[in-house]
Amino acid sequence: MRVRTSKAWIATLCVSAVLVAWTVAAEQTPENTPRTKQFDYKEIAGAPAKARVKRNPYEGKSEALAAGRNLFEQHCVECHGETATGSKKAPSLRVAEIQSAEPGAIFWVLTNGVVRRGMPVWSKLPEPQRWQVVAYIKSLGVANEEAAAISPQK
Repeated sequence: MRVRTSKAWIATLCVSAVLVAWTVAAEQTPENTPRTKQFDYKEIAGAPAKARVKRNPYEGKSEALAAGRNLFEQHCVECHGETATGSKKAPSLRVAEIQSAEPGAIFWVLTNGVVRRGMPVWSKLPEPQRWQVVAYIKSLGVANEEAAAISPQK
C-alpha cells in the first residue's frame, strides 16, 4: 500500500519541526532559566543614604527570624522562590549584592517596591514586619545554585 503525501502536509510538518526546535533552543538559553536570568540589583544600590544607614531593630533575634520566615512564605515565595534563589519573575535574594547590602537598603526596597519590575510596594505591611523580613533575608546568606536548591541556611 502506497501512502500519498501532499505538499501542504509536508510543509506543515517542516514548519512544525522548525517551531519545536526553536522553542527547545529558546528554553535552553540562560536568560530564560530562572536561576541564571540576569538582574541588575540597581534598586538596592540606589537606596538613599538616609535609608541605608537605618539599623534593623530585629537583627540577630531568633523570634524575628521565625516571624520573617513566615512573612516571606506568605508574601515573597511566589516570586522569589522557596529558597529565595529567584525565578523568572524575581531575582535571587541569596546573591552577594543583596546579602552585602545594608539592612536599611533592603527595607527601603521592600517599602517602596520596584513597580516597573513587578515588585509590589509593601508599605502597608507594618514596619516591624518589614524589618522581620529583612532579618530573615539577611540570615539566608549567599548560596550557590546547588546549595540553594536543597535548603536555605538558618
